[in-house]
Amino acid sequence: MTSGEAPVVVIGGGVIGSAIAYFLTRLQPGCEVVVIERDPTYARASSALSASSIRQQFSTDINIRLSAFGIDFLRQTDTLLACNGETPDIGLHEGGYLYLATPAGASTLRTNHALQRQHGADVALLDVQALQARFPWLAVGDVALGSLGLSGEGWFDGYLLLTALRKKAQSQGVRYLADEAVGLDLTPHGGIQHVQAVRLSSGERLPCRFAVNAAGPWAAAVAAWVGIDLPVVGKRRTVFHVSSPATLAGCPLLIDPSGIWLRPEGNGYICGFAPAADNDADFAPLVPEYDAFDTFVWPTLAERIPGFEALRMQGAWAGYYEMNTFDHNALIGLHPNCDNLLFANGFSGHGLQQCPAVGRGLAEWLLTGAYQSLDLSPLSIQRWVDNQPLLESNVI
Repeated sequence: MTSGEAPVVVIGGGVIGSAIAYFLTRLQPGCEVVVIERDPTYARASSALSASSIRQQFSTDINIRLSAFGIDFLRQTDTLLACNGETPDIGLHEGGYLYLATPAGASTLRTNHALQRQHGADVALLDVQALQARFPWLAVGDVALGSLGLSGEGWFDGYLLLTALRKKAQSQGVRYLADEAVGLDLTPHGGIQHVQAVRLSSGERLPCRFAVNAAGPWAAAVAAWVGIDLPVVGKRRTVFHVSSPATLAGCPLLIDPSGIWLRPEGNGYICGFAPAADNDADFAPLVPEYDAFDTFVWPTLAERIPGFEALRMQGAWAGYYEMNTFDHNALIGLHPNCDNLLFANGFSGHGLQQCPAVGRGLAEWLLTGAYQSLDLSPLSIQRWVDNQPLLESNVI
């Protein structure tokens, strides 16, 4: 892209949109990029409300490779995203993930472990005796096997990552507009749709060379403007902030067979659970599912961690997962119905950890017409068109 051409217009200024904008202007200084973000406070953004973690323990090649680049990027954010003399500290803590499996799930854990090791992931399988020795505070009577990330996994401050990406992108010339995209100006081009411009609620019309759908839980509304029924919905997820007098030495991010997760946060912990499949958000004010704490989360955690009988909830918040209901993996690239609307949607809870690799890959594609560093084609939106799901067994 050369100076004077219409810009790339990114709809959505969360971590995905900001990562794309950052890499575009890093790889090609002077590249004109405009990011439209209707809420610069990010009050309802998934990027700001996430539990903000990264893992290597996936069951598919592409997701493991995305996270391998992601952890390398996160380890270097203080230099890569340094801006105006400030070096951001996203608080990366490589405390690891610990997956627990009952006898029914042990074989899946072993299969996933073999693939992860093939990609160099620093993970270890722990039998019951090893689990008891390493985590004596765990009750493992129903557990057959554990999988622990020894490095390259952990948690960080997602909001700080978002703001650092945004500031660095702006310092590289990206323009952020506090406005809302409300439609697209389309013309037929070669038998399919072509986006000429993005229309804004302010009345402005932004001509574009490419438009990028990075609208998170609202991605389906943008897709509908070109007649695409995108299988992405907002799913409400609740995070509870809890405290306990119990000390959990070396506590990783624990994934219980029940679907409940827990990790340290400050002087306490945060935890959550996988809600029912019909837990679609209606985009009303986000209200935490408080009842679930007393009826499910607390009792289950108290069985898994006996010291948590005295667990107390200190607060809670709710956020959105932009869930790809087709196969729970990101939908990337062009749809055959439109030749210049690029999709970056449906991350299903993995957006923060995958944003560096996806941002780089889509920037490469926009600048050169092909992926250069990491082939993202396994995540192509074409697989949904062709009804060929990419199945990921490790979905939280």
